[in-house]
Amino acid sequence: MRNSVLGASLLALLIGCGAAEAAPLTIAFTIHSSASNTFWQSVKKGFEDACGKVQANCQMIFTQTEGSVEQQAANMQAALARKPDALITTIVDNKAFDQIIADARKAGIIVIAANVDDTEGAAGNARQAFIGQGFIPAGYSLAKAQARNFPKDGPIKVLVGISAPGQNWSEQRGAGVIKFMEEFKKANPGREVSIERIDSGTDLAITADRVGAYLNAHPDTTAYFDTGYWHAAVARVLKDRGVPPGKVLLGGFDLVPEVLQQMKAGYVQVQVDQQPYMQGFMPVMEAYLAKTAGLAPADIDTGQGIVTPDQVDTIMALSKQGLR
Repeated sequence: MRNSVLGASLLALLIGCGAAEAAPLTIAFTIHSSASNTFWQSVKKGFEDACGKVQANCQMIFTQTEGSVEQQAANMQAALARKPDALITTIVDNKAFDQIIADARKAGIIVIAANVDDTEGAAGNARQAFIGQGFIPAGYSLAKAQARNFPKDGPIKVLVGISAPGQNWSEQRGAGVIKFMEEFKKANPGREVSIERIDSGTDLAITADRVGAYLNAHPDTTAYFDTGYWHAAVARVLKDRGVPPGKVLLGGFDLVPEVLQQMKAGYVQVQVDQQPYMQGFMPVMEAYLAKTAGLAPADIDTGQGIVTPDQVDTIMALSKQGLR
Protein backbone atom coordinates (compact mmCIF):
# COMPACT_ATOMS: atom_id res chain seq x y z
CA MET A 1 0.00 0.00 0.00
CA ARG A 2 3.02 2.30 0.49
CA ASN A 3 3.49 2.42 -3.29
CA SER A 4 -0.05 3.67 -3.82
CA VAL A 5 0.31 6.39 -1.14
CA LEU A 6 3.57 7.57 -2.68
CA GLY A 7 2.01 7.56 -6.15
CA ALA A 8 -0.96 9.62 -4.99
CA SER A 9 1.32 12.19 -3.32
CA LEU A 10 3.48 12.57 -6.41
CA LEU A 11 0.41 12.81 -8.60
CA ALA A 12 -0.96 15.69 -6.53
CA LEU A 13 2.42 17.44 -6.70
CA LEU A 14 2.65 17.07 -10.48
CA ILE A 15 -0.85 18.36 -11.06
CA GLY A 16 -0.14 21.25 -8.70
CA CYS A 17 2.89 22.13 -10.84
CA GLY A 18 0.80 22.21 -14.01
CA ALA A 19 1.83 18.83 -15.44
CA ALA A 20 -1.80 18.04 -16.17
CA GLU A 21 -1.79 20.82 -18.81
CA ALA A 22 0.38 18.70 -21.14
CA ALA A 23 -1.20 16.75 -23.99
CA PRO A 24 -3.52 14.12 -22.49
CA LEU A 25 -2.29 10.54 -22.31
CA THR A 26 -3.97 7.85 -24.37
CA ILE A 27 -4.37 4.58 -22.51
CA ALA A 28 -5.81 1.26 -23.72
CA PHE A 29 -6.86 -1.49 -21.31
CA THR A 30 -7.34 -4.89 -22.98
CA ILE A 31 -8.83 -7.74 -20.98
CA HIS A 32 -9.75 -11.40 -21.42
CA SER A 33 -13.39 -11.05 -20.38
CA SER A 34 -16.64 -10.01 -21.98
CA ALA A 35 -18.72 -7.01 -20.90
CA SER A 36 -21.26 -9.36 -19.29
CA ASN A 37 -18.75 -10.41 -16.61
CA THR A 38 -19.94 -8.41 -13.59
CA PHE A 39 -16.54 -8.50 -11.86
CA TRP A 40 -15.07 -6.12 -14.41
CA GLN A 41 -17.50 -3.30 -13.70
CA SER A 42 -15.57 -2.29 -10.56
CA VAL A 43 -12.27 -2.46 -12.47
CA LYS A 44 -13.81 -0.31 -15.21
CA LYS A 45 -15.02 2.27 -12.70
CA GLY A 46 -11.56 2.49 -11.11
CA PHE A 47 -10.02 2.84 -14.57
CA GLU A 48 -12.43 5.57 -15.65
CA ASP A 49 -12.16 7.46 -12.35
CA ALA A 50 -8.36 7.50 -12.62
CA CYS A 51 -8.49 8.56 -16.27
CA GLY A 52 -10.75 11.43 -15.27
CA LYS A 53 -8.32 12.60 -12.59
CA VAL A 54 -5.39 12.79 -15.00
CA GLN A 55 -7.55 13.83 -17.98
CA ALA A 56 -6.41 10.89 -20.08
CA ASN A 57 -8.16 9.51 -23.13
CA CYS A 58 -8.91 5.93 -22.18
CA GLN A 59 -10.63 2.85 -23.53
CA MET A 60 -11.27 -0.53 -21.91
CA ILE A 61 -11.60 -3.21 -24.58
CA PHE A 62 -13.55 -6.38 -23.79
CA THR A 63 -13.63 -9.66 -25.71
CA GLN A 64 -16.82 -10.85 -27.37
CA THR A 65 -16.34 -14.35 -25.94
CA GLU A 66 -15.58 -14.78 -22.25
CA GLY A 67 -11.96 -15.80 -21.72
CA SER A 68 -10.92 -15.72 -25.40
CA VAL A 69 -7.14 -15.36 -25.58
CA GLU A 70 -7.28 -15.04 -29.38
CA GLN A 71 -9.77 -12.16 -29.25
CA GLN A 72 -7.76 -10.41 -26.56
CA ALA A 73 -4.59 -10.68 -28.64
CA ALA A 74 -6.39 -9.22 -31.65
CA ASN A 75 -7.79 -6.39 -29.52
CA MET A 76 -4.32 -5.70 -28.16
CA GLN A 77 -2.80 -5.49 -31.63
CA ALA A 78 -5.57 -3.18 -32.83
CA ALA A 79 -5.13 -0.92 -29.79
CA LEU A 80 -1.34 -0.76 -30.23
CA ALA A 81 -1.74 0.15 -33.90
CA ARG A 82 -3.22 3.43 -32.66
CA LYS A 83 0.07 4.11 -30.79
CA PRO A 84 -1.25 4.77 -27.26
CA ASP A 85 1.03 6.13 -24.54
CA ALA A 86 0.25 3.14 -22.35
CA LEU A 87 -1.23 -0.33 -22.52
CA ILE A 88 -2.76 -1.99 -19.49
CA THR A 89 -3.57 -5.65 -20.02
CA THR A 90 -4.30 -8.96 -18.37
CA ILE A 91 -1.76 -11.72 -19.06
CA VAL A 92 -3.78 -14.91 -18.79
CA ASP A 93 -1.46 -16.96 -21.02
CA ASN A 94 2.30 -17.30 -20.62
CA LYS A 95 3.06 -17.20 -24.35
CA ALA A 96 0.23 -15.63 -26.35
CA PHE A 97 1.11 -11.98 -25.68
CA ASP A 98 4.89 -12.12 -25.29
CA GLN A 99 5.82 -10.81 -28.74
CA ILE A 100 3.02 -8.26 -28.85
CA ILE A 101 4.12 -6.75 -25.55
CA ALA A 102 7.81 -6.91 -26.43
CA ASP A 103 7.07 -5.00 -29.63
CA ALA A 104 5.04 -2.42 -27.69
CA ARG A 105 7.92 -1.83 -25.31
CA LYS A 106 10.36 -1.41 -28.21
CA ALA A 107 8.00 1.25 -29.56
CA GLY A 108 8.23 3.13 -26.26
CA ILE A 109 4.74 2.24 -25.03
CA ILE A 110 4.32 1.82 -21.28
CA VAL A 111 2.95 -1.66 -20.53
CA ILE A 112 1.47 -2.62 -17.16
CA ALA A 113 -0.17 -5.94 -16.35
CA ALA A 114 -3.29 -5.77 -14.18
CA ASN A 115 -5.48 -8.46 -12.62
CA VAL A 116 -3.50 -11.37 -14.15
CA ASP A 117 0.24 -11.70 -14.69
CA ASP A 118 2.60 -14.14 -16.38
CA THR A 119 3.32 -16.92 -13.89
CA GLU A 120 7.02 -16.03 -14.14
CA GLY A 121 6.37 -12.34 -13.64
CA ALA A 122 8.91 -9.99 -15.21
CA ALA A 123 11.07 -12.97 -16.19
CA GLY A 124 8.31 -14.26 -18.44
CA ASN A 125 6.98 -11.09 -20.04
CA ALA A 126 8.28 -7.62 -20.92
CA ARG A 127 5.52 -5.83 -18.98
CA GLN A 128 6.93 -3.28 -16.54
CA ALA A 129 4.85 -4.03 -13.45
CA PHE A 130 1.91 -6.08 -12.18
CA ILE A 131 -0.99 -4.70 -10.18
CA GLY A 132 -3.16 -7.49 -8.85
CA GLN A 133 -3.53 -10.44 -6.54
CA GLY A 134 -1.03 -13.18 -5.73
CA PHE A 135 -3.16 -16.11 -6.87
CA ILE A 136 -1.53 -19.10 -5.18
CA PRO A 137 -1.45 -17.40 -1.74
CA ALA A 138 -5.06 -16.27 -2.27
CA GLY A 139 -6.23 -19.82 -3.06
CA TYR A 140 -4.35 -21.11 -0.05
CA SER A 141 -5.93 -18.47 2.21
CA LEU A 142 -9.41 -19.29 0.90
CA ALA A 143 -9.05 -22.99 1.66
CA LYS A 144 -7.51 -22.30 5.07
CA ALA A 145 -10.41 -20.01 6.00
CA GLN A 146 -13.02 -22.52 4.82
CA ALA A 147 -11.31 -25.36 6.68
CA ARG A 148 -12.46 -23.77 9.92
CA ASN A 149 -15.98 -24.74 8.86
CA PHE A 150 -15.14 -28.39 8.10
CA PRO A 151 -16.81 -31.07 10.24
CA LYS A 152 -14.66 -31.99 13.24
CA ASP A 153 -14.62 -35.65 12.32
CA GLY A 154 -15.44 -37.99 9.44
CA PRO A 155 -14.30 -37.84 5.80
CA ILE A 156 -13.61 -34.60 3.99
CA LYS A 157 -14.37 -34.53 0.26
CA VAL A 158 -13.38 -31.39 -1.60
CA LEU A 159 -14.07 -30.38 -5.20
CA VAL A 160 -11.99 -27.61 -6.80
CA GLY A 161 -13.51 -25.87 -9.83
CA ILE A 162 -10.90 -24.72 -12.34
CA SER A 163 -13.03 -22.16 -14.10
CA ALA A 164 -10.67 -21.64 -17.06
CA PRO A 165 -8.24 -24.57 -17.46
CA GLY A 166 -4.88 -23.38 -18.77
CA GLN A 167 -5.39 -19.73 -17.81
CA ASN A 168 -2.94 -18.42 -15.21
CA TRP A 169 -5.41 -16.92 -12.75
CA SER A 170 -7.62 -20.02 -12.51
CA GLU A 171 -4.84 -22.60 -12.44
CA GLN A 172 -2.87 -20.73 -9.77
CA ARG A 173 -5.85 -20.12 -7.51
CA GLY A 174 -6.77 -23.79 -7.79
CA ALA A 175 -3.16 -24.75 -7.04
CA GLY A 176 -3.30 -22.65 -3.87
CA VAL A 177 -6.49 -24.39 -2.71
CA ILE A 178 -5.00 -27.81 -3.44
CA LYS A 179 -1.74 -26.91 -1.68
CA PHE A 180 -3.61 -26.16 1.53
CA MET A 181 -5.76 -29.27 1.22
CA GLU A 182 -2.70 -31.48 0.77
CA GLU A 183 -1.23 -29.96 3.93
CA PHE A 184 -4.56 -30.49 5.73
CA LYS A 185 -4.56 -34.12 4.63
CA LYS A 186 -1.02 -34.64 5.90
CA ALA A 187 -1.84 -32.97 9.21
CA ASN A 188 -4.90 -35.22 9.70
CA PRO A 189 -3.63 -38.75 8.92
CA GLY A 190 -6.53 -40.34 10.76
CA ARG A 191 -9.15 -38.84 8.45
CA GLU A 192 -10.12 -39.69 4.89
CA VAL A 193 -9.43 -36.57 2.81
CA SER A 194 -10.04 -36.55 -0.94
CA ILE A 195 -9.46 -33.71 -3.41
CA GLU A 196 -10.79 -33.60 -6.95
CA ARG A 197 -10.75 -30.90 -9.63
CA ILE A 198 -13.27 -30.19 -12.36
CA ASP A 199 -13.47 -27.95 -15.42
CA SER A 200 -16.26 -25.83 -13.96
CA GLY A 201 -16.60 -23.13 -16.65
CA THR A 202 -16.90 -19.34 -16.70
CA ASP A 203 -20.65 -19.10 -17.05
CA LEU A 204 -23.19 -19.35 -14.24
CA ALA A 205 -25.43 -21.79 -16.12
CA ILE A 206 -22.53 -24.03 -17.17
CA THR A 207 -21.06 -24.12 -13.67
CA ALA A 208 -24.47 -24.93 -12.24
CA ASP A 209 -24.84 -27.87 -14.66
CA ARG A 210 -21.34 -29.29 -14.23
CA VAL A 211 -21.00 -28.94 -10.48
CA GLY A 212 -24.66 -29.81 -9.95
CA ALA A 213 -24.12 -33.10 -11.81
CA TYR A 214 -21.03 -33.81 -9.72
CA LEU A 215 -22.96 -33.21 -6.49
CA ASN A 216 -25.69 -35.56 -7.69
CA ALA A 217 -23.10 -38.30 -8.06
CA HIS A 218 -21.24 -37.33 -4.87
CA PRO A 219 -23.85 -36.13 -2.36
CA ASP A 220 -21.33 -36.48 0.48
CA THR A 221 -19.16 -33.64 -0.87
CA THR A 222 -17.95 -31.44 1.98
CA ALA A 223 -16.92 -28.32 0.08
CA TYR A 224 -16.73 -26.82 -3.38
CA PHE A 225 -14.12 -24.15 -4.15
CA ASP A 226 -14.55 -22.06 -7.30
CA THR A 227 -11.64 -20.10 -8.77
CA GLY A 228 -14.04 -17.30 -9.73
CA TYR A 229 -17.50 -16.25 -8.60
CA TRP A 230 -19.52 -18.89 -10.45
CA HIS A 231 -20.20 -20.92 -7.29
CA ALA A 232 -23.06 -18.46 -6.82
CA ALA A 233 -24.90 -20.64 -9.35
CA VAL A 234 -24.07 -23.75 -7.30
CA ALA A 235 -25.69 -22.06 -4.31
CA ARG A 236 -28.86 -21.64 -6.37
CA VAL A 237 -28.75 -25.32 -7.32
CA LEU A 238 -28.45 -26.34 -3.68
CA LYS A 239 -31.33 -24.08 -2.68
CA ASP A 240 -33.53 -25.43 -5.49
CA ARG A 241 -32.81 -28.98 -4.32
CA GLY A 242 -33.75 -28.13 -0.75
CA VAL A 243 -30.18 -28.57 0.54
CA PRO A 244 -29.77 -26.37 3.62
CA PRO A 245 -27.03 -23.70 3.78
CA GLY A 246 -23.72 -25.14 5.00
CA LYS A 247 -24.42 -28.74 4.02
CA VAL A 248 -22.03 -28.21 1.10
CA LEU A 249 -19.58 -25.45 1.95
CA LEU A 250 -18.95 -22.91 -0.81
CA GLY A 251 -16.12 -20.41 -1.31
CA GLY A 252 -14.51 -18.52 -4.15
CA PHE A 253 -13.34 -15.16 -5.42
CA ASP A 254 -14.68 -11.66 -5.99
CA LEU A 255 -17.48 -9.72 -4.35
CA VAL A 256 -19.97 -9.57 -7.19
CA PRO A 257 -23.67 -9.04 -6.33
CA GLU A 258 -24.59 -12.69 -7.05
CA VAL A 259 -22.11 -13.92 -4.47
CA LEU A 260 -23.03 -11.32 -1.87
CA GLN A 261 -26.66 -12.41 -2.09
CA GLN A 262 -25.69 -16.05 -1.53
CA MET A 263 -23.43 -15.12 1.38
CA LYS A 264 -26.33 -13.30 2.98
CA ALA A 265 -28.47 -16.41 2.45
CA GLY A 266 -25.82 -18.54 4.18
CA TYR A 267 -24.79 -20.66 1.19
CA VAL A 268 -21.35 -19.06 0.69
CA GLN A 269 -19.21 -19.01 3.82
CA VAL A 270 -15.94 -17.42 2.67
CA GLN A 271 -14.90 -15.26 -0.26
CA VAL A 272 -11.65 -13.60 -1.34
CA ASP A 273 -11.57 -9.93 -2.32
CA GLN A 274 -8.87 -8.77 -4.76
CA GLN A 275 -9.90 -5.08 -4.76
CA PRO A 276 -10.85 -4.69 -8.44
CA TYR A 277 -11.33 -0.93 -8.21
CA MET A 278 -7.66 -0.60 -7.31
CA GLN A 279 -6.71 -2.84 -10.24
CA GLY A 280 -8.33 -0.34 -12.58
CA PHE A 281 -7.24 2.84 -10.81
CA MET A 282 -3.58 2.30 -9.93
CA PRO A 283 -2.25 1.26 -13.38
CA VAL A 284 -3.46 4.60 -14.75
CA MET A 285 -1.70 6.46 -11.95
CA GLU A 286 1.51 4.55 -12.61
CA ALA A 287 1.31 5.16 -16.36
CA TYR A 288 0.78 8.86 -15.70
CA LEU A 289 3.77 9.07 -13.36
CA ALA A 290 5.93 7.11 -15.78
CA LYS A 291 5.04 9.45 -18.64
CA THR A 292 5.18 12.76 -16.79
CA ALA A 293 7.85 12.17 -14.13
CA GLY A 294 9.85 9.25 -15.49
CA LEU A 295 9.00 7.06 -12.51
CA ALA A 296 9.27 3.33 -13.18
CA PRO A 297 5.98 1.42 -12.70
CA ALA A 298 6.02 -0.75 -9.58
CA ASP A 299 4.24 -3.94 -8.54
CA ILE A 300 1.25 -3.55 -6.21
CA ASP A 301 -0.32 -6.55 -4.47
CA THR A 302 -4.04 -5.77 -4.28
CA GLY A 303 -4.52 -8.40 -1.62
CA GLN A 304 -6.24 -11.58 -0.58
CA GLY A 305 -8.70 -10.34 2.00
CA ILE A 306 -11.07 -12.98 3.35
CA VAL A 307 -14.69 -11.86 3.52
CA THR A 308 -17.34 -13.59 5.65
CA PRO A 309 -21.14 -13.19 5.73
CA ASP A 310 -21.09 -10.77 8.67
CA GLN A 311 -19.41 -8.18 6.42
CA VAL A 312 -21.90 -8.41 3.56
CA ASP A 313 -24.14 -5.44 4.40
CA THR A 314 -21.20 -3.02 4.44
CA ILE A 315 -19.79 -4.46 1.22
CA MET A 316 -23.17 -4.32 -0.53
CA ALA A 317 -23.28 -0.56 0.08
CA LEU A 318 -19.85 -0.16 -1.51
CA SER A 319 -20.82 -2.53 -4.33
CA LYS A 320 -23.74 -0.28 -5.28
CA GLN A 321 -21.21 2.54 -5.70
CA GLY A 322 -19.06 0.33 -7.93
CA LEU A 323 -16.18 0.34 -5.45
CA ARG A 324 -16.23 -3.36 -4.46
